Amino acid sequence: MESVFEVIAEPNRRAILSLLILSEQSVGEIERRLRMSQPTISKHLRVLREAGFVESTVDAQRRLYRLRPEPLQELDAWLAPFRRFWSAHVDALERHLDRMDDVPSGEGLTLYASTPEAGVSETAVSEGQKPSQAKGKPGKRARRPNREHSQGETK
Repeated sequence: MESVFEVIAEPNRRAILSLLILSEQSVGEIERRLRMSQPTISKHLRVLREAGFVESTVDAQRRLYRLRPEPLQELDAWLAPFRRFWSAHVDALERHLDRMDDVPSGEGLTLYASTPEAGVSETAVSEGQKPSQAKGKPGKRARRPNREHSQGETK
C-alpha cells in the first residue's frame, strides 16, 4: 500500500480530493468536472479508496464517492510541527516590521533603497518618507492575521 504522501503526490488525485471536499460525486460528475477519461478517473479512485481517502456507496445505477477524513488527519498531524515552526517565524517577522514602522521620520533611512528598480524616488526618501508613502500608500502596513490564529485552531 502507498503512503499518504505517495497517494496525494499525484496531481489528478489531489484534484479529485478537492472536488470531493464539496460533496459526494459520481465517476461521471468527476469526469465532466476534471475533463479526464472515465478509466483514468476510475484508476485514481481505486488508489484513493484502497488508501482510505474515499469511500463509495451505490445509488441506483451509479457509484457515489465521498471523502474520508482519517488519512487527511494523519497528514494534518504530521504538518502540525511545521505550522508551529513557520507561525513563530512569521510572527517574529511581523514584530520586526512593526518595529520598523515605529521608526520616526528621518531615522533609519538606510533601510530604504532609492534605486529606480525599487520604484522609490530619491526625493521622497531624502524627505524622510518611507517608500510606501512615496508611492501614495499609507505608511503603516496592513496587518494580515496569522492563519493559525485566525482559524482558531492549534494545528
